[in-house]
Amino acid sequence: MVPLTDHSGLPPERRADLERRLAPLTLLQDVVRWGFASTPPRDVAAVVVQDEFTHDVVLPWEETRYLVFDTT
Repeated sequence: MVPLTDHSGLPPERRADLERRLAPLTLLQDVVRWGFASTPPRDVAAVVVQDEFTHDVVLPWEETRYLVFDTT
């Protein structure tokens, strides 16, 4: 499972639920498909290039929270 770093202070039960939902997402393709299959659909909001190999992919999650996936 990919580690989840929580910078928003989610309650433990919500964090555990999010970890369960994100656990199957191992490829960027999985993330994008998960986003579009969500209700409401979540599209990639931004891609932040870190270097030639690493990008951060940002998706809206809920209200003012976002999920950021580090991809290599």
